[in-house]
Amino acid sequence: MSFVADLRVVLRGRDFRRLFGTRLISQFSDGIFQFAVTGFAFFSPENQTTALEVAAGLAVLLLPYSVLGPFVGVFIDRWSRRQILMVAPFVRGVLLLVTAGLVAADAPDAAFYGAALAVLGVNRFFLAALGASLPHVVPSDRLMAANAVTPTSGTVVTFVGAGVGFLLRELVGGDDAGVALLLVISGVVFGMSALVARLMDRQLLGPDPDLDRPQARQAMRNVVTGLADGARHLVHRRTAAATMGAMAAHRFLYGMCTALGIILYRYYFTDGDSEAALRGISLVVAVSGFGYFLAVIITPYATERFGIERWVTIALSVAGVLTAALVLPFQEWGLPLAGFVLGVAGQSVKICADTTVQRDVEDLYRGRAFSIYDMLFNGMYVLAAALSAAILPPNGKSYLAVVIISLGYPVAGLAYRMITAPSRAKVV
Repeated sequence: MSFVADLRVVLRGRDFRRLFGTRLISQFSDGIFQFAVTGFAFFSPENQTTALEVAAGLAVLLLPYSVLGPFVGVFIDRWSRRQILMVAPFVRGVLLLVTAGLVAADAPDAAFYGAALAVLGVNRFFLAALGASLPHVVPSDRLMAANAVTPTSGTVVTFVGAGVGFLLRELVGGDDAGVALLLVISGVVFGMSALVARLMDRQLLGPDPDLDRPQARQAMRNVVTGLADGARHLVHRRTAAATMGAMAAHRFLYGMCTALGIILYRYYFTDGDSEAALRGISLVVAVSGFGYFLAVIITPYATERFGIERWVTIALSVAGVLTAALVLPFQEWGLPLAGFVLGVAGQSVKICADTTVQRDVEDLYRGRAFSIYDMLFNGMYVLAAALSAAILPPNGKSYLAVVIISLGYPVAGLAYRMITAPSRAKVV
């Protein structure tokens, strides 16, 4: 079924529309927040950004999702999820006001990153509550369609929010006062999601009463054991495990591309002009977002035509070849085009990974499988930024980095194909 058809099916439910609206508003706010943080951390005229600082910034932005992800479910399964969706936006709003105050007061970077880390930690609870609430607002026969629609729509809206953040920055300026105002706007918009969540009944989203549920402390200990059990289960699900591995490989190589692009725009293409660099990288993000959206449209048809195994291999291999052709000349025009290619390829692989985990992993292990997936998705990105910090020169022009990226994609595609070839699983 196509994205548009899935969307039409699930939007018929009133409660789904409210939960969906809560997600869209919150992730639109996320886009503004992420743009403000990225602009302040990497493109502030006062900061001489290095590859090491890029790695540190990406770690702050992403590690809460990797570290907290497996553990938040313990609390999401004990607290009213509707209340989480109402309270978290206000807590996040207060933290954003604190962050904005720190920026306006020119506080040390460590204080800014600490506040941003707290904002993202609260956001992790919010997103986990949204995901856990979904089965309560759609019938079981529409759950697959809802799972296909909601993450993709959230990603697209986040890109839109980042675009709005860029336009607002052009209006209010990129100094500390302008960044602080963007953070305040993000907090206000996020708070509006609580108003939508309030329209739902307090008991609607669960969790359902369970007298046999273990105590929170025991449940926290069970998380680690559960992740190990989930990993062992995945070993026997060849296609699901391999597709998650392909997604992890893409995220690692994409993380290298991100660090490379930031440093190239900051120093090589613009001679240190931070405003021009930010505009350049914003164009790359916008074009990449269009690639994400295009992948949503073409992947269902491509997997029907080629099967998941061949489409993942094609996407990874083409990404490597075109990245080499577009980036190796080290011309500014090549990076937006490479961003588009990697947007299509990366989202195609992600859709295939989501599908295989939902299809091939038993329901008893599915939540743990997605927790492992989540940790790989963000952890590999941060690991790649750390490697980039070790190999990128001050101006970012690194043939070694481009060669690693360009060869890494087809090698990952070949390894994936070799692992999955015996199973010949077909998309359903």
